[in-house]
Amino acid sequence: MAQLLTDRAVIAVVVTLALVALLYWGFRARRARTAADEAVLDAVQRLSKAVPELRNGLTGEAADEAAQHLLELLHCVAVGITDSSGALLSWDGVANHHYRDLAPAIDVAISKRHREHVKHEKLPCSRRGNCPMRTAVIVPLIIEGTVEGALIVVGGASSRRLIQLSDELAKFLCIQLELAKLDESKQQLAKAEIRALRAQISPHFVYNALNTISSLIRTDPERARELLHEFADFTRYSFRSSGLFTTLADELRNIDRYLTIESARYKSRLSVRIRIAPEVLSVTVPFLVLQPLVENAVRHGIGKKPGGGTVTIVAQDNGSEALITIEDDGVGMDADRLFSDLQDAHKTGAHVGVGNINQRMRSVFGNDYALVVDTAPGAGMKVTLRVPKFFPGVRPELPEFESDSSEDEDFDEPVTRPVEHQ
Repeated sequence: MAQLLTDRAVIAVVVTLALVALLYWGFRARRARTAADEAVLDAVQRLSKAVPELRNGLTGEAADEAAQHLLELLHCVAVGITDSSGALLSWDGVANHHYRDLAPAIDVAISKRHREHVKHEKLPCSRRGNCPMRTAVIVPLIIEGTVEGALIVVGGASSRRLIQLSDELAKFLCIQLELAKLDESKQQLAKAEIRALRAQISPHFVYNALNTISSLIRTDPERARELLHEFADFTRYSFRSSGLFTTLADELRNIDRYLTIESARYKSRLSVRIRIAPEVLSVTVPFLVLQPLVENAVRHGIGKKPGGGTVTIVAQDNGSEALITIEDDGVGMDADRLFSDLQDAHKTGAHVGVGNINQRMRSVFGNDYALVVDTAPGAGMKVTLRVPKFFPGVRPELPEFESDSSEDEDFDEPVTRPVEHQ
């Protein structure tokens, strides 16, 4: 998905340069070099202004925005954009009285999936002497094999250059609309990955948590009430219905809830050390990017080690990044086997949480931000994440609920502590 998105972006740049070149030579033939250079700069600016709304899809608002800037770019009579049925989404300029006359040609362009060229003399016109239109070019907008609409360019003179520009502009619009679809697909993929992570929250954890709480109801009802609040907040956060990103502070609070519940179960077999630098608390991270790694350390690292062990979570400032490590001194595993399991995780289900998080980090931030895992049999496991402090398009969503517990960790200063056990 990330590679496909990159390829589309490269194509968009190539088409943009082709458009700029056409405009450059068109203006150069009529003006001095300096004027042509200014025209090229203006073309680039117009194209950049037409793009943002289109990245949300072919809507009426996007068509209005694009048509306005394309009209100013081409210096033509009018620019129109239709939907897949030929219904007009936007028309900017004059000669709009000819839209109905162009409807048959628009239908042919959409149904036959090819460009139509209509000359003014073939249309009925009550303003024959002073009508600004002399020609119209209609190009279907084909995205992923489907006609999504049509571009209409109305000119005051019939010329081959106008036809070429119309074709190139249609390609440019199609690429932007394809990028919009890829953006939407990427969002859907990210949501599916989060659903997969939620499914990995162990049913055994839920069962054991409730069993631990119920066992304390008679012997220590106050402790049972506290753990019930922690469990409720943990599940509400983990299963919230929206949000692909959150802050590191919120992720750490949820991890603290999880560890508080698990410490009540494992008692002295589980120790936790947390050291957090306050300057990285506001860093945006993918939702549920840390909790599955901590759960993996507890269940598979410490849970399988006789006598238990320690989970260490560190988040520190690393210049333009936050450096986060989750380490356990548990049973560990063979590194080659882990790599093999991650390669086949989609088939076997082994370590799917780690593989999912690795894929999400690479998808969001790029391949340079893949997880780094150090492990060996009997030597525990250490997972390292690098998260950019700022990244385009990545920002946290507002939380959907307020915690009922007044005992959440504030993480307002560096902390090193074991989890206290009752």
